[in-house]
Amino acid sequence: MQFLPLFIILALIAEILGTVGGFGSSMFFVPIAGYFFDFHSVLGITALFHLSSNVSKIALFRKGFDKKLVLTIGIPAILFVIAGAFLSRFVNGSLLQIILSIFLIVLSLLLMVYKNLQLKPTTTNSIAGGALSGLTTGLLGTGGAIRGLTLAAFNLDKERFIATSAIIDLGIDLSRSIVYFSNGYMHKHDYYLIPILLVVGITGTFIGKKLLTRFSEIQFKYAVLILVVVTGTMTLINSLKHI
Repeated sequence: MQFLPLFIILALIAEILGTVGGFGSSMFFVPIAGYFFDFHSVLGITALFHLSSNVSKIALFRKGFDKKLVLTIGIPAILFVIAGAFLSRFVNGSLLQIILSIFLIVLSLLLMVYKNLQLKPTTTNSIAGGALSGLTTGLLGTGGAIRGLTLAAFNLDKERFIATSAIIDLGIDLSRSIVYFSNGYMHKHDYYLIPILLVVGITGTFIGKKLLTRFSEIQFKYAVLILVVVTGTMTLINSLKHI
């Protein structure tokens, strides 16, 4: 790929910001990858990238995770990500990209305006949040912000938050990877990216963990949200040009 170095740098930045912001790298990676690949290929590549990224997070943030939340958020998330991944084959890629852009912009602005936005820490909300995050992940390639908002209700410390989110995400990515593969979203000519993104995922997670110890998580979170709005806006403009 002609722009491979640029793609690697942007993927690394997405992983660092996703680790620090707590939303996951897909909020950046999906719209970024959309400039290099068609949308359905992006879904397949993102799933593979996330697998290595989440294994890295589990290894680096291994001080514990919340078993109950892994079940109450993770099980509905896995069931609904399979449904979303299956449905994605019936929707036009360009339309999905426009929906993704609007989704990222609206959600990011919502989280910035309502600074204290938080769900009640109930089992019902954890199940609903898991289901919604799974559906959007399967259909649009990213749902980490919804899952992050759901996890935030339970006041986990940073390391348990990231470890719990990573374990849930690992199940989500394994499930959707199988469906995306059966949908034909993973192409042999893109397989060379797997080892590259594995290194990017490990490196970005490591750097992100180091940054978490040096700076305020809140400051980074707002910086990430602003960048997501900018990225989403650019992606929306680019998508509308190709209609």
